[in-house]
Amino acid sequence: MTLTTRTIGRTRVEVTTLGFGGGPLGQVGDQIDADQASAIVEAAWREGIRYFDTAPLYGHGLSEKRLGASLGAFPRDEFVLSCKVGRLLVPAAEGNRNPNAHDKEPFGVCFDYSYDGARRSLDASLQRLGLDRIDIMLCHDIDVWTHGDAQSRIFDTAARGILRAMCDLRAEGVVGAIGLGVNEASVCSRVLDHFDVDCFLLAGRFTLLEQSPLDDLLPQCHRSRVSIIIGGPYNSGMLAVSDRQQATYDYQPVDQERWDKAGRIRAVCAAHGVDLRAAALQYPLRHPAVASVIPGVWRLEEVSANTVLCKANVLDALWDDLAAADLVRKI
Repeated sequence: MTLTTRTIGRTRVEVTTLGFGGGPLGQVGDQIDADQASAIVEAAWREGIRYFDTAPLYGHGLSEKRLGASLGAFPRDEFVLSCKVGRLLVPAAEGNRNPNAHDKEPFGVCFDYSYDGARRSLDASLQRLGLDRIDIMLCHDIDVWTHGDAQSRIFDTAARGILRAMCDLRAEGVVGAIGLGVNEASVCSRVLDHFDVDCFLLAGRFTLLEQSPLDDLLPQCHRSRVSIIIGGPYNSGMLAVSDRQQATYDYQPVDQERWDKAGRIRAVCAAHGVDLRAAALQYPLRHPAVASVIPGVWRLEEVSANTVLCKANVLDALWDDLAAADLVRKI
């Protein structure tokens, strides 16, 4: 099955509009085994997905190992891989464990936003992946969402160190594109003011529930020819389920206000015969700055479901009605 592709910024890197979020391959740990993980990646390939994302944080390297083992069976020039730098894996006693992960890997993570940290992180990731390169290098989590009051110091360290290193690695041809992988838009705007980046992987902030990046970041990226990759298009799950007991927002139990709003959006979608999940995947792609949406994949059946949903026929009348109801801003 063929999916359309879009180019990342001003680079030669092209990604499918539907990508593969590799976080769950590691986060779930032994809830799925290596064979099941391989089957999920192989199914994504059959569906035409050619863009895959991972990071050392996801399962403390387990996502990278599983994704790399599966992608190694396919021609390297036929897929795009993004990975993240800024965290190094260390023995568990020397680092912090990712509280959202359920793996049994004997590692913790520590932040390293230094200049040399970019190469150290890349080399370690390539070893776990078993691949010769990554295509898109993303500096991971230099936002307030992750660092709180320490973010200003972290940003300054990254600006002097890892972000400059990433620019040099791109100039050397080691990677094809660079950017951030973060959970908030404001830090993207700040980086865009000071660095020549190609893309931002923005998780959970431009969805059916949140459109504030339309005010500044998205127009800024469009003018600068910088691409946005949308992670968490289901807002960590709440836009993909109808049972509140299963719903999470930013990986926490969803509050009543957001759950009610999601219900109102769902009702408008239903009146148009549209699955809420289809609207969630397709809405961000309506903006010209957005190159791809990359939902995390937890189960085999989600692979084909996401592909069907991404290709579902959604008429402009749905977006008109959502805007008229003051639920979702029109693009």
